[in-house]
Amino acid sequence: MKPRDFDMPDADVAWCPGCGNLAILRSLKTALAELEILPQDLVFVSGIGQAGKLPHYIRGNVFNGLHGRSLSPATGIKAANPELTVIDVSGDGCMYGEGGNHFIHTIRRNPDMTNLVHNNMVYGLTKGQASPTSQIDFNTPLQVDGVFLEPFNPLAVAIALDASFVARAFSGDRKQTIEILKAAIKHKGYALVDIFQPCVTFNKVNTRNWFKEHTYYLEEDHDPSDRNQAFQRATETGEYPLGIFYTNPHKKTFEENLSVYYEEKTPLFQRKVDIQKIKALIETKR
Repeated sequence: MKPRDFDMPDADVAWCPGCGNLAILRSLKTALAELEILPQDLVFVSGIGQAGKLPHYIRGNVFNGLHGRSLSPATGIKAANPELTVIDVSGDGCMYGEGGNHFIHTIRRNPDMTNLVHNNMVYGLTKGQASPTSQIDFNTPLQVDGVFLEPFNPLAVAIALDASFVARAFSGDRKQTIEILKAAIKHKGYALVDIFQPCVTFNKVNTRNWFKEHTYYLEEDHDPSDRNQAFQRATETGEYPLGIFYTNPHKKTFEENLSVYYEEKTPLFQRKVDIQKIKALIETKR
């Protein structure tokens, strides 16, 4: 397969020229092609925001949810048909702000899905307000005196909750991003990939060059099975590590814990409906 197999030639791309979303889209197409995942076997789920537009520009099945609520339908889709490759695409505001509660409890459930979060440290769709990951003293049209809140640390939260796969990438490093995306998609269980990306219009501080100067890759001898070490690396500031921080492949997935699959492995959508059983259930008096 080739990345162009996922092209949507008639799509009207609404992102600004130079937006990090464009690089993420190209990397994702390449990762999916190298994994030979067919578009008909893919489901992209997104919320609201510039990152949430990505599924409109790539071939596959799409479900657009409410702001911050994409993880719930993504979990349901995977539970209904575990054979699908489910990728949730969101931004730092949608996922860590409005969707923070869903983020926490999806990690606890551990559905077999990939969660890609485009992290540009600003609200791009609504014109430049501070997001949960904006840095202290970051000035915006709303935070005119600068942000004073501690930035939300998604990696530390995910590792603290024993997420089964936690990684960080940078959109400007295509080769490494592709490899991280492939590892996340292949992982069985919930996989978080927080992707640093520039917003060329509304964030003039955390630019492409800023990310290049303030990030580095975890050492080759980093042990992703060491949760304590992974947590420590996730809390580093000033210079931010990139790569796969933590993996726990031994956790059961949400789908494996569902009793409906204990005896029969057939996905729910393929099972025959017994109308008489449904009728009897409805007419049962409690």
